[in-house]
Amino acid sequence: MERSTDSPINNAFYDTLGERWYEAEDDPVALLRAEGRLKNPWVLERLRTVFQNKRLRVLDVGCGAGFLANALSAAGLETVGMDLSEESLNVARRHDVTGKVDYRKADALNLPFETGEFDAVCAMDFLEHVSEPERVVAEAGRVLKPGGLFFFHTFNRNFLSWLFAVQGLRWFVRNTPEHLHVLSLFIRPDELKGSLEENHLALREITGLRPRFSKAFWKLLATRRVPKDFEFIFTPSLKIGYMGWAEKKS
Repeated sequence: MERSTDSPINNAFYDTLGERWYEAEDDPVALLRAEGRLKNPWVLERLRTVFQNKRLRVLDVGCGAGFLANALSAAGLETVGMDLSEESLNVARRHDVTGKVDYRKADALNLPFETGEFDAVCAMDFLEHVSEPERVVAEAGRVLKPGGLFFFHTFNRNFLSWLFAVQGLRWFVRNTPEHLHVLSLFIRPDELKGSLEENHLALREITGLRPRFSKAFWKLLATRRVPKDFEFIFTPSLKIGYMGWAEKKS
């Protein structure tokens, strides 16, 4: 399956969610919330391990309604969240309990920041929503300080990821719009690793994610609603979704 850049992607869907970002169970955004319960502590743990108690400035690219950015700020990090959806940013601001996240409308392909401005950049559930993810990686690398960390989560490009992340959502999650995910925009791990290397980012860790096959999982299949106790877990397999982090070389 070769990668294409001409397939439509429905990013306008996120403009319509409003408070459903944080409340809806009959919507694929509920799966993002479930993923966040696994991913956010994972990101924070690695930041603390690498930087110890250093004061950090972190950029969350494609932050949506602030699931990660608000968690980073609540943990005491100086956080900037950026997205092209002003409606999503407004929701993020309302749910920022610290009132300290700097939310901005900006383009990930042309970040409005100085070179070497951030200790970490996050692009979670974002790279598969743009036609030129390598440019996002390049911009992330540019604004990172030497020794800074780049975090990512995206989807592999193969039949299994299409079955779960494209067709499976349509079948089993209510209110999934057309072209929420587009297979041709998914990214194979070796492709992403190549983009990282081109931008002087050394891959340090990579892991897969999958749903936990619990009662909540089977309830989702039966009702097409995402239960509040639905969970994701880590897996060695990178066949579907995968995440990791890389370090900018000095």
